[in-house]
Amino acid sequence: MTEKKIVRPYGDTTGDGMVQVSFTLPVPHDKRAEGAAVQLANKMGIDPAMLVHAKQMGDGFTFFLVYGRVNHLVDLDKVQVVERDFPLLSAKEVNTVVKQRMRRKLSVVGACIGTDAHTVGIDAILNVKGIAGEKGLEYYRELKVTNLGAQVSVPELVEAARREKADAVLVSQVVTQRDAHLHNTREMSAAFREAMPAGRRPLLIVGGPRFDESMTGELGVDRIFGRGTTPGEVASYLVHALITEKKARA
Repeated sequence: MTEKKIVRPYGDTTGDGMVQVSFTLPVPHDKRAEGAAVQLANKMGIDPAMLVHAKQMGDGFTFFLVYGRVNHLVDLDKVQVVERDFPLLSAKEVNTVVKQRMRRKLSVVGACIGTDAHTVGIDAILNVKGIAGEKGLEYYRELKVTNLGAQVSVPELVEAARREKADAVLVSQVVTQRDAHLHNTREMSAAFREAMPAGRRPLLIVGGPRFDESMTGELGVDRIFGRGTTPGEVASYLVHALITEKKARA
């Protein structure tokens, strides 16, 4: 039997419960603003709360860093996350499986949709230079990659997926103000459901730093990738979802 694991935050010594939080209040920087920050931290369960940094950010806004102790415990047995349910493959293994099983190139279309102009995420996954020394999907000789870039409308994305006969559509969303990433994703999934029958729809995959990986069903997509995702993970998932899993169901 595994031992139940309860943990507390760590600051100076193990289990001391010390945490650091940052936030902005819509008030100019003065003594009252600093008192408000400490009061907010207390209401968050940080007690005692020490204000370690405060700086005015433009007209009428102040940024704060607060350090202090919380008494909350974390039960690791109750933590729920989306675990990777497919093996990680090398580029050579991905190419071999695609070539042997599909007998054609696997078509991938990627974009940033809506008003999102931040292509760093989609470029890290698709462009041959990749990220952190790992090559992007353009490096895989059995993958045909179409990178549409930034600020692509949903109708344009659907049309490109149809034109390129996409097996998978990858969308990166970095802009999250007012939950723009969620609205855009729902709009995209609805558009693909309307435009294509279930058997002919590509895999819909979204990624970005603010996505909750457990929201695939709610957002109408097949997979959500969070921060730190590598091109190899995405390529391995494509093989798993489009070839391995499909064969298992046949």
